[in-house]
Amino acid sequence: MYKPITKSLILFVAASLWSTIIMAQTVSLAKRQQDFFDLRFGMFIHYNIPTYMDQDWADPEASPSIFNPKKLNTDQWAKAALSANMSYGCLTTKHHSGFAIWDTKTTDYSVMNSPYKKDVVKAYTESFRKAGLKVMLYYSILDTHHKIRPNQITPEKIDFIKAQIRELLTNYGKIDALIIDGWDAPWSRISYDDVPFEEIYSLIKSIQPECLVMDLNAAKYPAEALYYTDIKSYEQGAGQHIQKESNKLPALSCLPINTAWFWESDFPTAPTKTATELVDGILKPLNMAYCNFILNVAPNRDGLIDANALATLKEIGQKWKNDGPLPALPVSAAPIISSNIAKKQPANASWSDDMWIMDFANDDSYSTAWLSNATVKAPWYEITFERDKPFNMIVIAEKKPGIKAYRLEYSENGVWKPIVSGTDASKIKIHRFNRVWGKKVRILIDKFDGQVQLAEFQVYNEKR
Repeated sequence: MYKPITKSLILFVAASLWSTIIMAQTVSLAKRQQDFFDLRFGMFIHYNIPTYMDQDWADPEASPSIFNPKKLNTDQWAKAALSANMSYGCLTTKHHSGFAIWDTKTTDYSVMNSPYKKDVVKAYTESFRKAGLKVMLYYSILDTHHKIRPNQITPEKIDFIKAQIRELLTNYGKIDALIIDGWDAPWSRISYDDVPFEEIYSLIKSIQPECLVMDLNAAKYPAEALYYTDIKSYEQGAGQHIQKESNKLPALSCLPINTAWFWESDFPTAPTKTATELVDGILKPLNMAYCNFILNVAPNRDGLIDANALATLKEIGQKWKNDGPLPALPVSAAPIISSNIAKKQPANASWSDDMWIMDFANDDSYSTAWLSNATVKAPWYEITFERDKPFNMIVIAEKKPGIKAYRLEYSENGVWKPIVSGTDASKIKIHRFNRVWGKKVRILIDKFDGQVQLAEFQVYNEKR
């Protein structure tokens, strides 16, 4: 018997299709995350205009004339990586001072206007591929030369970023990962709203769908979820250390073999970190914690790796080798890549404890929290938007896990409607659902231990 096509049927089919697409994308990403984890160990190569200034952060007005390597040899870099049994490399295409070391059409502030006048990214990618090594690139969003910095972001500067990324992902073959820095870190202060993360992420995936996006943002975001990155990344020198006993996410940890990221004048004579320290104290324990280790080795002003660093890399290769695939990564939720529309919106809640009122749960800080008063038996928390807004994901981020059972609801035309009932006891609870429209959204907490400490109540409208 013929049944007419109804609006509800169309919505159901659309939702099912989107669910299938998201699942396929998640499976593909999970495979890429496992592949990256199985690489285990790679070479970070900080080589750019700071190399010629004895500084990690170069003068943004430094003349391209100082970038003048006499013996640059990317084959030597690749051979050194192989000697340590590394599986990949990652080169700093542009650091925070904005100097590009590839043949870019976006700016004159590049290697092509230096005495060297050759594309370093091209040489690096060719050398590492020839050696059988995977190729990754580093790119800084923060750019002090081109004034891509806090309070100075414009649509034209966002287009500039997109154009540079498009060049890097179009002109140099397969790029296994793009490591991004200087974005939504406490020290860069360029938010994912200022430079829209979802747009950049989608651009990268549209050009190279298998390219992992790694943002070095662990200083801000909790270790229990993939916020704005495909791989959770930790910079040891900045005090970011993975929780080896509890980590369940695909991760990356980085550290320089010397005392700084870029080459400095004392590097040839100062001792490097020892092979024993790097292998037994760092590499092996990280690999046991679902974490890949990338060791920075900085070429000198001639464009060569110093003899002492070469010797240490060779010794590492004698002590360690990649024995093949590691254990399977635990299943994790897809990365959060959209803007949080609940951030700094009007909030309301049941009685708070002391000064820890409701505004602390949507202030974009995980170090603060709304603390429910201990006498309240049925705590609730609510966000109100200026007008009806669409959303399809809610994240409940606790400062200390304690919520055991809860309900999420939204208000449509003044009527509260259910979204989901949850019993997830983890610190970060991610709920994706079919898109709804509402002016308010709330959590009703039915069961909890101790006092509720809600660090962030986040609402998203993912592009699906």
